[in-house]
Amino acid sequence: MISRQYIFKLALAAALIVISYLVFSQPNYPQSIPNMDKVGHLLSFFGLAYLTHLAFKPKWYFLAITLACYAIFIELVQSYLPYRSASVADFAADMVGVLLFYCCHWGYQRYINASQIKHRK
Repeated sequence: MISRQYIFKLALAAALIVISYLVFSQPNYPQSIPNMDKVGHLLSFFGLAYLTHLAFKPKWYFLAITLACYAIFIELVQSYLPYRSASVADFAADMVGVLLFYCCHWGYQRYINASQIKHRK
């Protein structure tokens, strides 16, 4: 039987492949909405943080450092691609995505804990 954690590991691997393809390939779509690129970075890293958490349950600082290294790697590679450019703002959007995941996770955990206490009374 396949465990849930194994499925999340496969989903994380697939997400890393898709995100890497998107950030390293030559864009062939117009940027009609300003800063949509930053939204994409934020949502991608929110999803990566979520999947990494489900797949491995790492300590928060290990997850943050690992995804920060991946974000820096992305920007370094993009700095060498003639059709891409590196951006500190992209890195910041990546880290905001990770932070947003942890804010949502913290809020969810507080809600779950509060509802369990309420049901015990």
